[in-house]
Amino acid sequence: MATLKDLSRHLGISVTQVSRALNGHDDVSEDTKKRVRKAAKKLNYVPNMSARKLVSGRSGVVALVQKNNPDLIEDHNFVETVTNLSIEFSKLGKQFVLHIAPEDADEISVYQRLIAGGALDGFVVHEPADDDPRVEFLTSNDIPFVVHGRTLGELTYPFFDIDNFEVGYQLTKHLLDLGHRRIAFINGPRGLTYATFRVQGYEKALADYGVAFDPGLVSYGRMTEELGLVKTIEFNSLSGKFPTAIVAGHVRIAKGIYQAAEALGLSVPRDLSVVAHDDVIPKLRASAFYPALTVTRSGLRNSWEPLARYLSQLLDGGSVEDLQSVSSFEFVVRASTADIS
Repeated sequence: MATLKDLSRHLGISVTQVSRALNGHDDVSEDTKKRVRKAAKKLNYVPNMSARKLVSGRSGVVALVQKNNPDLIEDHNFVETVTNLSIEFSKLGKQFVLHIAPEDADEISVYQRLIAGGALDGFVVHEPADDDPRVEFLTSNDIPFVVHGRTLGELTYPFFDIDNFEVGYQLTKHLLDLGHRRIAFINGPRGLTYATFRVQGYEKALADYGVAFDPGLVSYGRMTEELGLVKTIEFNSLSGKFPTAIVAGHVRIAKGIYQAAEALGLSVPRDLSVVAHDDVIPKLRASAFYPALTVTRSGLRNSWEPLARYLSQLLDGGSVEDLQSVSSFEFVVRASTADIS
């Protein structure tokens, strides 16, 4: 049985165009609608009835599916995500549901079960991967969703993101401008798109300054103080090659770097310069670090309203192209970096 993606490939048009043509939207030409209907008949496309019910039933309920992990209950980013999405959807007259799946669950099966229940209007996809099977599944089955972030593939869905490539680039460039050449990067989890974009920005900045990329100076993991502490101490084992500066994917990582520096008898920034990305999390202020931390700054709180609004507008027939945003950020120079040129 053909899917929307099969029709898209057969016709050479986007999945979004195929979906909107089948649903009779006015922004699709009559010629395209006829071509899509003809192809659907030829390929034996049958609409997913559960997905249709999801769209047409309009229960006023949307959901976020999250796999459990040992750090989830202490993940302030996640707590802020869930709390504030609930608030923003409530403002729009919708209910927001959090579904925690077991750590070893097949996420696609979880989505299939939730869709089959027919009680949801759509989904928020959080922390997308480079090639995310959730996005693939939801798109192919014509199920409404919005992404907090984006994937590396075709952007045929609503999303709100920050320019993470530029985050990695600007943080690294700042250190390069100060004369640093051995710059380490303690990044978020490997394979998550924001982490991929950031390391691409880091690599580009190094290349622009003629500095060879050293994969041994790049680490990945969940963004915790422990990650920053452990990886910085591991860098200290690189005989004669300890970095003069570290880019941290989050201020929590930076906090661990500061702890490691103190344990190693290093001074920030005299012996080690540190920069980080700041999501502006309550009770973890980069300005309160000692010395105060240089950051790219973009509050997570700026994401919740557009994410809720975009999914709501999509459900009301809005055009996907109008429901996609890449936001900028502030660059705040403080006292955690030193000029060594």
